[in-house]
Amino acid sequence: MRAPVLDNRLRKLRLDHHEMTQQRLADLVGVTRQTIIAIESGKYAPSLVLAFRIAKVFDLSIELVFQYRV
Repeated sequence: MRAPVLDNRLRKLRLDHHEMTQQRLADLVGVTRQTIIAIESGKYAPSLVLAFRIAKVFDLSIELVFQYRV
């Protein structure tokens, strides 16, 4: 059985949202830029609370930002 994967559209959303920087998103959600980099690259899965914060920045549901694949 394959390990579950959490995909995301963060990079596209940031760029579509007035070319928001990783640092700006990090500041808005209360994490470091390195955390945003790790999430975007799929090396780190955010907590549920952080996922909600990120989705709220873009005024989207979590499912439109993150996609869970089994």
